[in-house]
Amino acid sequence: VQLQASGGGLVQAGGSLRLSCAASGSAFSIDVIGWYRQGSGKQRELVAGMRSGGSTIYADSVKGRFTISRDNAKNTVYLQMNSLKPDDTAVYYCNADSPDGQDYWGQGTQVTVSS
Repeated sequence: VQLQASGGGLVQAGGSLRLSCAASGSAFSIDVIGWYRQGSGKQRELVAGMRSGGSTIYADSVKGRFTISRDNAKNTVYLQMNSLKPDDTAVYYCNADSPDGQDYWGQGTQVTVSS
């Protein structure tokens, strides 16, 4: 499975961005797909995830502001980020897990929120 992330950029606080992660290869083997982020000097953390059945999970810090969605026809998962805050500044990574425990990572995409 290969993951290609895009959509990062610079936005003012209160603004919105949408990240995309396109999966290729054995994309049908993905069980869970989602987004992690790593801010400067911080540990990588889960932002949002979605299981193949559609259930979702969000970090408390983004609940109500971020929405993860999936287009199965395009093998793409999206992260709509609204009401962005400077604390959301980080490199965002797409991640996918297969049922047999394989773990895949895309390249990071920088999100910078200015105050």
